[in-house]
Amino acid sequence: MDKKILTIILACILIATPIILYYSWGQEEPEINKKPIVELTFPLYGSTVSKIAIISGTASDPDGDDTQLKVEVYIDDGWVTADGNTKWSYEWRVYDVEDGLYTIRARSFDGISYSQVEEIKLMVQNPETVETDSHKWAVFIVASNFPMDNDSKLGNGGLNLAENMAEFFISNYGYSTPNIFILFDDGWIRTDNGYGDRLETLMERDHKYDFIYGGATKSNVLSTLEHVVEISNRFNDSEIFIWISSHGCGDNTNELTGGKILERSAVFLWDDILPDDELGNVLYTLKSKKTCVIVDACYTGGFADKTIYSLPEFLLLKSKIPKTGRVVITGTSKYRKGYASTINGPLFTLLWLEGITTGKADGFRPGFRDMGRSTRLRIFKDGKVSVEEAFYYARYTLRNSEELEQYNQMEPQINDQYPYKGTMLSRRGLDLGE
Repeated sequence: MDKKILTIILACILIATPIILYYSWGQEEPEINKKPIVELTFPLYGSTVSKIAIISGTASDPDGDDTQLKVEVYIDDGWVTADGNTKWSYEWRVYDVEDGLYTIRARSFDGISYSQVEEIKLMVQNPETVETDSHKWAVFIVASNFPMDNDSKLGNGGLNLAENMAEFFISNYGYSTPNIFILFDDGWIRTDNGYGDRLETLMERDHKYDFIYGGATKSNVLSTLEHVVEISNRFNDSEIFIWISSHGCGDNTNELTGGKILERSAVFLWDDILPDDELGNVLYTLKSKKTCVIVDACYTGGFADKTIYSLPEFLLLKSKIPKTGRVVITGTSKYRKGYASTINGPLFTLLWLEGITTGKADGFRPGFRDMGRSTRLRIFKDGKVSVEEAFYYARYTLRNSEELEQYNQMEPQINDQYPYKGTMLSRRGLDLGE
């Protein structure tokens, strides 16, 4: 090679090298995104599930930005977004799913990369028949601790009371655990009695009975009630108990009517509201002639087609929940607030249950405008307590107890159409479990 050309090449290399080194040293190495991580923690691999399965797990981003995480679950209809990120869950309703082995997959996404897919296998086994002596269903719906910035959370009191009632129904009324549904908040227990962060799902925690647990989301509430209506309609002797505890929709600054004149009663669910007529539509096809519905929240008299002082609701605002064979009870009138303990649950239901479990309500009668009154006449006492007697006991106690004086304006309401519509035709009380 010509020495002159070689000299020129070497000179170019000597000039270019420091320039290249300068610019390479001045630039940082591009960061490589690390894949997020996902885990399926519940149920355990190979578990058997029925009716509602809360699938849950954890996820994390090694890059330290967990707030961007999204978790997706795949069963058989494509990927769907789970609820939550670092602690997530997905409710799989399997009422109408064919029995068999299913593969559940989960993955997380950090905005750039997907995690590796984790999977478990679950066995779906829904009982096809209900035993002859178990044609009884109970649905407990509790929405307490929403939204995140709400300073009037109700804690876990409603859940505790729901479980206490369910256990009593099992021990005394012959209800079976597969027929008891407890729907609470978003399906999670939180620290600090409901005020804190997610701790574990309802199904993961230690519990005495294997009730069917789920979240009190609107889709879950409606599908559960529709399922109970459909399956109970197969039997002529079915018994249905529905209990709802939540915040009622109203204006707390309006002490006279709660802003509910010409408005429907409604309660909050975890992610939506449930107006009285929408519950009426769900229960419209229910054939059971032995049904008790209790709604314990503020401003809920409209669920019983009552306003206040046992006065009827306006015709165009009727909920259509009351019907032959049903007793519909509300913890307050349409115009009044209710009260609840964050540990023990709503006040009216606590008194109602006390009247039943202790037998104190035996013989209680309606009195003037359903105010409730006790009786010493043996003819009105039979050693049992009906749901109506417990109502009159609770209402009487609210109005006459010095300890409860500050709560005596709640004005609980009742619409008793058991066994038939009309005062004279409804003297027979609804005894649960018989």
